Amino acid sequence: MPAVFNEHNIKSGLKDKRKLSAFLDSLVQLHLEDIKKTRLNYIFCDDDYLLVINKQYLDHDTLTDIITFDLSEGTTLVGEIYVSVDRVKENAKQFNVSYIDELHRVIFHGALHLCGFKDKKPEDEREMRTQEDKCLLNYKKKL
Repeated sequence: MPAVFNEHNIKSGLKDKRKLSAFLDSLVQLHLEDIKKTRLNYIFCDDDYLLVINKQYLDHDTLTDIITFDLSEGTTLVGEIYVSVDRVKENAKQFNVSYIDELHRVIFHGALHLCGFKDKKPEDEREMRTQEDKCLLNYKKKL
């Protein structure tokens, strides 16, 4: 399976994991032609756990919704993606969207980072949002 979804001390409420995994594989294939195999490991956790990772590996003392590590090897895309369920819930309220839509947006965000999309500069962030919106729309069509 191209993507696996793990929960660390918190429930994500994620459904249709096989369909989502297949969609993520097709997303990677669309953007990275040289990739032959995809292995994405999503770890759903709480704010406290992700804050420790953020401090330890990125030297950031801030809450975040997602941290993506690219561990790729040759033609295999390997990613370890940590998602704070607490942040996703807060963001869903703030942006007035459903929790599951925001969860999917963040999941796609991590995969898009692994495909080379950035979000630090304003123009990169706009492109990232455009790509996330496309993913959400296309994924909903497949459900």
